[in-house]
Amino acid sequence: MPEDTAWTVLPLLKTSADYLVSKAIDSPRLVAELLLTHTLGLKNRTQLYADFERPVTPSELAAFRGLFKRRLAGEPLQYLTGTQQFFEYDFLVDSRVLIPRPETEELTELVLQTAKSALAETPLRILDIGTGSGCIALTLAKKLASANVVGVDVSLDAVAVARENQSRLNVANAELLQADGLAADFAVQFKEPFHIIVSNPPYIPMSEKETLEPHVVDFEPHLALFDETGFRFYEKISCDAQSLLAPNGVLFFELHADAAANVTRLLQAAGFLQIDIKKDMSGFERFAVARR
Repeated sequence: MPEDTAWTVLPLLKTSADYLVSKAIDSPRLVAELLLTHTLGLKNRTQLYADFERPVTPSELAAFRGLFKRRLAGEPLQYLTGTQQFFEYDFLVDSRVLIPRPETEELTELVLQTAKSALAETPLRILDIGTGSGCIALTLAKKLASANVVGVDVSLDAVAVARENQSRLNVANAELLQADGLAADFAVQFKEPFHIIVSNPPYIPMSEKETLEPHVVDFEPHLALFDETGFRFYEKISCDAQSLLAPNGVLFFELHADAAANVTRLLQAAGFLQIDIKKDMSGFERFAVARR
């Protein structure tokens, strides 16, 4: 896209998308639309086509080119636009936190199904371990107005992002804290038991690091992705849950695609007897649900 050309929206979109096609970038037209929508400060892509002859100013073009180059270098689109939708909510995301995945929406839906059947418990107390952007904790708090939700993360940077999202989404019934789920004294920090604990912990073994896509390894926070063995958090949280959960309380995990058997054994060793492994929309054994 030559800088000396007087661009309007439609030709800029076509030229950008064609170039992305030549570089084998996924969803080229959508990427071009979202980057230009963000650059021009529009609410949605529809507005691009409502005013497709709109001139793009030199400063707007420079900003768009900068984002465009970063996407060509592999940076995730969500970090460029600064948002990711989770349920119907737009969450702020940047390199301090993982980009929320569709599987984590499925995990949150499982929690909601259980929570809504347990609303006789007033107030319902929910703990999210490894909250990241706050997508699980804050969605649960929005959907369950009478619940008290606590989200914790070892990363102060992640907690800062989660608190930004809490303010953005106007969530009053959630508390977001810095805490290390692997610390020996983690469980004793909480004075009251929880009815539900949910966690999407770091579960990719370091040995698999080289197998991941570059856009994940190069840009997303390793603290939230990798664990030495892939199972330390499952084991520690399973053990802590025996004291953190109220009687009949439920523990939810998101799993590595081939971790179900090992996590089941860890849950059994921690004293859980009712364990259910559920598949995600792609057919992988992705979630563990264990009742105390």
